[in-house]
Amino acid sequence: MVAPALRIVEQAKGKKPEVVGDFRRILDDPAVNALVVATPDHWHAPATILACQAGKDVYVEKPISHNLREGRLMVQAARKYNRVVQVGTQNRSRATVQAGIEFARSGQLGRILMAKAWNSQRRKNIGRKSDGAVPHGVDYDMWLGPAPKRPFNPNRFHYNWHWIWDYGTGDMGNDGVHQLDIARWALDVDYPQAAGCSGAKLFFDDDQETPDTQIAAFEYPDKMLLFEMRIWAPYKIEGADNGVAVYGSEGYMILDQQGWKVYTRDNHPGPNLNAVDLPDAHYRNFVECVRTRQRPVCDIEIGYLSTVLVHIGNIAMRVDRKLHFNSKTESFVDDKEANGYLSRAYRQPWVLTDNV
Repeated sequence: MVAPALRIVEQAKGKKPEVVGDFRRILDDPAVNALVVATPDHWHAPATILACQAGKDVYVEKPISHNLREGRLMVQAARKYNRVVQVGTQNRSRATVQAGIEFARSGQLGRILMAKAWNSQRRKNIGRKSDGAVPHGVDYDMWLGPAPKRPFNPNRFHYNWHWIWDYGTGDMGNDGVHQLDIARWALDVDYPQAAGCSGAKLFFDDDQETPDTQIAAFEYPDKMLLFEMRIWAPYKIEGADNGVAVYGSEGYMILDQQGWKVYTRDNHPGPNLNAVDLPDAHYRNFVECVRTRQRPVCDIEIGYLSTVLVHIGNIAMRVDRKLHFNSKTESFVDDKEANGYLSRAYRQPWVLTDNV
């Protein structure tokens, strides 16, 4: 299972890396300064918190956590142990995006009222598969970690875990969080005060548990953030399968992987910038911060606030009603069912306590 990755590293570095089955052995190694957590979502928080406790810095992939409570514990661990924790929402390091955000917040679009993030990157039908034997060489119990014990199924394993609630957060967490992060950045907001979300499987008849179509609305005191997802569609929005629109009283901006462009209140073309980004800027920023002890461009708390949108949106969809959110308690107002989704039950020994 790991052979292809080993070959890639060996070809790049001229030396085959050591393979470790239990990452805690890495944390025990004083020669290791940092851990990269690129596991399924359900492992992000336990691995990051253990790394912080072991004195390691962390690069953790998006979304930062499987549920909202985990994200807050990750922030607490990073601060308590003075660790550098970078979240893998790479747009924070893209010079093109940085320039676009600066323009959007400069006042040249007028008063910013709304942003819309969309994700229509096409996915595949994963079909239906029966439970079966664990593949040779897979430590399935370790792979499950804190998640419930279930029989092995290839449709709940490599990559397809994204669409299973025990391990993933759907494509809103897998890909949509990139655009949600840009939209939240442009609006200069943190926690929403209310949210509603509708989602369904309209196209894929397969083992996926998470929706293939989803629309969410997040309310702030004087702004709105919208999210739209269609992972079955070949159709682009504003010329891009993934992007963000920022709407102001005097104009609007479209920002995607190709760059950004502005349109005036009269729909005339305005300033624009084509993408001019270094592909590894985000990783370089992390390594530099490990050396300097500065906070990275997508510090854990920034990533947490953007991931909060994923969790609130998915919870509003699952309970099928509008939710009001209390930012001080980081919980929903008078909604026991919705609050039940803020955490999860953990398998031993991977239980996350409040005292990180």
